[in-house]
Amino acid sequence: MTEHVLTINAGSSSVKFALYALDDRPVERLRGQVDGIGATPRIEARVGTEILADGDPLDPATDQAAALQQILRLIERRFGGVAIPAVGHRVVHGGVDYAAPMVLDAKVLADLERLVRLAPLHQPHNLAGIRAARAAFPQALQVACFDTAFHRAHPWVNDTFALPRSYYDEGVRRYGFHGISYEYVAMRLRAVAPARAAGRVAIAHLGNGASMCAVRDGRSVGSTMGFTALDGLPMGTRCGQLDPGVVLYMLDEKGMDAREIEAVLYKQSGLKGLSGLSHDMRELEAAGTPEAEEAIAYFVFRIRRELGAMAAILGGLDALVFCGGIGEHAWRVRERVCADMGWLGIALDRGRNRAGETVVSADESAVAVLVIRTDEEQMIAAHTAALLAASR
Repeated sequence: MTEHVLTINAGSSSVKFALYALDDRPVERLRGQVDGIGATPRIEARVGTEILADGDPLDPATDQAAALQQILRLIERRFGGVAIPAVGHRVVHGGVDYAAPMVLDAKVLADLERLVRLAPLHQPHNLAGIRAARAAFPQALQVACFDTAFHRAHPWVNDTFALPRSYYDEGVRRYGFHGISYEYVAMRLRAVAPARAAGRVAIAHLGNGASMCAVRDGRSVGSTMGFTALDGLPMGTRCGQLDPGVVLYMLDEKGMDAREIEAVLYKQSGLKGLSGLSHDMRELEAAGTPEAEEAIAYFVFRIRRELGAMAAILGGLDALVFCGGIGEHAWRVRERVCADMGWLGIALDRGRNRAGETVVSADESAVAVLVIRTDEEQMIAAHTAALLAASR
């Protein structure tokens, strides 16, 4: 029986999953997600272009554990019995200590539980997915891959805040996130444009969560995100960069407590808060309201501002890469980000960009501009397979 690795990316209302056969490298067999947990749960799955489930409704009581059982039933129905000796998990926050994928044990889990306050939108659900997988596969190796790990080699000046040094020593520092995505994109760039990949690269991961990363020779040297996944670019419902004085104002003048402020900053801000309409870029582009246009304009403005910062960290640019749901599909956003960026060496080819080609820069552009579809599941599977092999 062929062995497989299962990858789990558990969020607040969804569980993304993929199944990989273990060969010389992990080979994708199936991919999908359970959406709408807590409201109207449904499952989607495909094998290549074959659709196995297309938004099929699930029991309204479906939680993380029940979602995993549905995933296992779907795998059984399509492939029969499969051996799953290892399960890989996306974990958003690894803190100071976890700078590489790790086999999960009681100590690692306890450490990750203590980081929940730093990633309240993600960490609790990542851990719920791990608990469900441990119950479903008690003999399997459980592996955590951390969004923060790719950034752990940052220079001190990029990681610290100008607070008393005791805060840094206790872990109050810039961590950076979306590291699994950045690692995959940096790997793909080496295959697509090896000379550019060896140089100075800015990667823009733009989606419901959004950030940018400065990469030199495949290693992260700067990130827009900081202590939590709130910092940097505005996102679907998160505010991005914010003067801390605003939080003091909310405390003193609005009489809000910490949980109320947290709800505003994480769930009511960003594109949704600015537009008063939606966190979805597709809806905002179609809406045509002044508020929707202003939300998009602010999103683009902040990307352009941070692109300049990434170039300053790197001492120039050799490539700019767009990834994530917005980065990969919203050609208008890419066009607006790159407009009038000749001073930085960027010249976009509008035809290539609107067609969604991999290379969207003009032939004369000093900086290569690319669109690379990220694949966090593939990266998790690769790390999980490597740790499984090392454990034997």
